[in-house]
Amino acid sequence: MKIITGLGNPGAEYAKTKHNVGFMFVDALAAKLGVTEWKDKFDAKIGEGRIGTEKVLLVKPQTYMNDSGRAVGPIMNFYKLEPEDLIVAHDDMDIPAGTIRIRKKGSAGGHNGIKSILAHVGDEHFSRVRIGIGRPLPGWTVVSHVLAPFSEEDAPKIAESINYLIPAVECIVNEDVDMAMNRFNPKKQKKQKKTVQSAEPVKTAETAGEGTAVYE
Repeated sequence: MKIITGLGNPGAEYAKTKHNVGFMFVDALAAKLGVTEWKDKFDAKIGEGRIGTEKVLLVKPQTYMNDSGRAVGPIMNFYKLEPEDLIVAHDDMDIPAGTIRIRKKGSAGGHNGIKSILAHVGDEHFSRVRIGIGRPLPGWTVVSHVLAPFSEEDAPKIAESINYLIPAVECIVNEDVDMAMNRFNPKKQKKQKKTVQSAEPVKTAETAGEGTAVYE
């Protein structure tokens, strides 16, 4: 069994904010899997479904973002699952809006929701599905940025990234995170070597008449 957790804040006032993009992903995945029933357990909303032959729990902690581990930890303990059985979807300010990154382990990177999960799970070896929300605008604080809705420009990018990540998470469940990283993470662009083009010699005013060619 796998646990797929989306991070966010409960309540209608937060539903469309950047910080809730993890909830948005889990809701989209639930729709794809036909999960319509949610149970209130372990300080979370939990839905049950299947990806291939694997049973999955879709989890939306109701503890508020900074205390996400208080819901995730007890669920992991109850079902006696390993950290590798956990997949967490969350927002990330360090990548542009709509960009995705899949990681198999790592530190919190300044994200308080991940920091809380690390504290309660006690191990960094769980998969992270990161959805970029971009950096705050000039004059904006981090809090005002993450608790604001997406702009009209960014909203379609986020919807596209969520749809793109559904098969990526299915790949993590059916195969493994390494395969998903290789298949779905954006490829780094290789820098092309600059080729020196031949240029016709151009005479300047100083060299005109002297027969010395210079390249501009």
